[in-house]
Amino acid sequence: MEEERMEEGWKQRTALLLGEEKIERLRRAHVLVVGLGGVGAWAAEMLCRAGVGRMTIVDADTVQPTNINRQLPATRSTLGKPKVEVLAARFLDINPELELRPLTVYLKDENIPALLEAGEYSFIVDAIDTISPKCFLIAEAMRRHLKIVSSMGAGAKSDITQVRFADLWDTYHCGLAKAVRKRLQKMGLKRKLPVVFSTEQADARAVFLAEGEPGKKSTCGTVSYMPATFGCYLAEYVIKRL
Repeated sequence: MEEERMEEGWKQRTALLLGEEKIERLRRAHVLVVGLGGVGAWAAEMLCRAGVGRMTIVDADTVQPTNINRQLPATRSTLGKPKVEVLAARFLDINPELELRPLTVYLKDENIPALLEAGEYSFIVDAIDTISPKCFLIAEAMRRHLKIVSSMGAGAKSDITQVRFADLWDTYHCGLAKAVRKRLQKMGLKRKLPVVFSTEQADARAVFLAEGEPGKKSTCGTVSYMPATFGCYLAEYVIKRL
């Protein structure tokens, strides 16, 4: 009886705000979240807690000590474990009825089409932090007319009040956005792309050259709340449009 009451009641507060019809739309939706680091894991959890009924989550990384300051799956007890594995267990503990496809896959240009063809996605959340797979995912989504929202850089920034939604082509003070624009232009894709970014100037003292990280030219200092805020922005964008 207690389990039945819990199953009926865990969405109650969301239903009070959004209404039963919108709750049902969320339940029928299938969202693909690619990248489960500082931004993507928080986006995925907010979607899960809102009642999205189907999710595919993709990330090849394991939890590292440097993740603990900001990443949802990162605790001392999860060090060395695949982020996808940690989050899959967590999300099913939140909603046992969630239809979840966890993929521990490092995305490369050549395997992105297969991923997009493997499901009918209501929305795609791009939280990848390496340029090549990020741009290829965006490009393939655009070519297939799939709905996608993308995160730009949260690193080396600390002013939460400067986080914004914008079209990619209207962003500024963001090195990642600049690199993505340049790559998409080379691919002949100057189309609108909704993104989350920060108008704050990056703190140059918090940026250093990356070593041993494929596809990344630099590594940035971060603070706990900034990537989480980006993730919540992404989740809001998707939830309101589903």
